[in-house]
Formats: sequence, C-alpha cells, structure tokens
Amino acid sequence: MKKIENLIDGFSRFKRHYFEDAPELYRNLCTGQQPSTLVIGCGDSRVDPAVLLGCDPGDIFTIRNIANLVPPVNEAIGPQGVLAAIQFAVEDLKVETIIVLGHSQCGGIKALMDGRACDGRQKDLVSSWMSIAEPARQRVMQLLPHASCEERYRACEQACILISLQNLKRMDCVRARLEEGALSLHGWYFDLVVGSLRAYSPDEDAFIPMLCTTQERMHA
Repeated sequence: MKKIENLIDGFSRFKRHYFEDAPELYRNLCTGQQPSTLVIGCGDSRVDPAVLLGCDPGDIFTIRNIANLVPPVNEAIGPQGVLAAIQFAVEDLKVETIIVLGHSQCGGIKALMDGRACDGRQKDLVSSWMSIAEPARQRVMQLLPHASCEERYRACEQACILISLQNLKRMDCVRARLEEGALSLHGWYFDLVVGSLRAYSPDEDAFIPMLCTTQERMHA
C-alpha cells in the first residue's frame, strides 16, 4: 500500500516533469481545458484511463464510478453527478468522442452477479447503484444459465457497457450532438489479465480486439 510520503514524492516528480522540464503544457492549460474525448471509466485503482491510454493532463475529461455506469435520465438515484458531468462535457466542453471503458475483474459487477443485497443482507449504497445494471444481470443469467461464474462475470461486464451506451443515447444533449454528426460513442473493454483492449462492434454485436496480444494470438 502506498504511504502518504510516496504520494508526495509522486507529486514532486509530476511537478518536476510538467512545471520545470516542460512548463509550456500547463502554461497553455491555465487558460482553460479543451479535451476532445470524454472517458467514462470505473473507479477501480487498476484501470486509470489516463494511464491505460497514455494521456497527458488536458487530453481527456474523465468520469469514474463503480462499474463505469451511466444512470438512466428518468430515474433519480441520488444527486445526478454523473449525468451532470456528461452534460458539462458535451455542452460546455464540446467533446467529440465519448468512450465507456469497462474492464475485467470488476468488483461492482461481481457484487451485482453475486446478489449483494440477497441472503438477508441489507441493501446498501453499492447494491443500489448497481441496480442500474440489473437488466444486464438478468440477460446474462437467461443466456448463460450453465456457464461458469467467470464467464458470467465477463459477459455482464461487457453487457453493462452497452447499457451505459444506451442510457447515453437517451440524454437530450447527447442525442442532439449525435444527430448533428458532431459526436461519436464507443464501448471499450480492457482485459487486465492478458492486457487486451476490445471495442464493441454493432455490426458483429461483439467486442473485437483493437490490438492483438500474445495470448490472443496463441489462442486464435
């Protein structure tokens, strides 16, 4: 576990890199941000979007929550911080791309599939939030009744990305920009076991490898 001193040392390296060695980046960013991409990712500490995608400060606008979910616009699940952030990115920052970035071994999906609020356990904030993805759980259980837990987890992780994309399309600000041709939506899935990144293809209704890893080539 990182000690607080390690984090302070990390900031020291950040400051040296961006403010001493290459100060022009933050000099320009001081006038405002102009990211072209919004990434909706999971809060999991292993899947930081900026690290995964090799981004510098100012490159992407990021929203992170449990299981990279976009809640539906017609249901009030507490304060709508996620939807407000999306609206800000679309209307104020004028992002041109939105990526919903899911991943393998997601704790939120495991909680959903294992029934966190079942077996007499009181419903809590996590189970309430994950109820957004209940249609994905039901679909997986219907289509994969005899699959292993791992196969079901993976299927649900990917199905939840599609639910978030559907909920994005129902937002007025997103729908308007899509109709103008000024915005594109993408669903990506990062497998942290083999280090692969997959993109959802509507034509094939599947997540297709964007870069083929060594393990994927071996099993091809």
